[in-house]
Amino acid sequence: MDILVVDGYNVIGAWEELQHLKEVDIGQARDRLIELMAEYQAYSGRRVIVVFDAYTVPGVASKLESFKIEIIYTKEKETADECIEKLVKTLKNVKNQVYVATSDFAEQRTIFGSGALRKSSRELLIELKNIKKEIADSIENHLKVRPQSKIALDRKVLERFERMRRGDI
Repeated sequence: MDILVVDGYNVIGAWEELQHLKEVDIGQARDRLIELMAEYQAYSGRRVIVVFDAYTVPGVASKLESFKIEIIYTKEKETADECIEKLVKTLKNVKNQVYVATSDFAEQRTIFGSGALRKSSRELLIELKNIKKEIADSIENHLKVRPQSKIALDRKVLERFERMRRGDI
């Protein structure tokens, strides 16, 4: 099983869309990243874990799930990098290939030494854009292929049936 661990705030700082949201409200940027990672997980089949740094926030660590994405907020005085390193050591085995999405060079070197593969924030964004394009192409191809009716019906009747099928009537 492939697992993608995402350094949340690092990715937010690297993606233009999320940077703009962060300037308005960091919570919106986090939520948008989680939505994007849910799309990524649904299409790629990879398990996705997003780690947010709560280093300066008092309190205990928390682990949530949203859109089937695991979200981890580190505990006080624990960086996302430290949490990711622990995760990699826990998750990496013969059956699992772990990828870590971060543009932090020091973190990339550390996780690479632990057996995980790195994926820069930019590479992840490109991969996500390619996935969205593949989905759009698939939808477009699906719409082009219309099922052929075995019964010859007037176009108006077919349109009425289609509206009924969609619940518009």
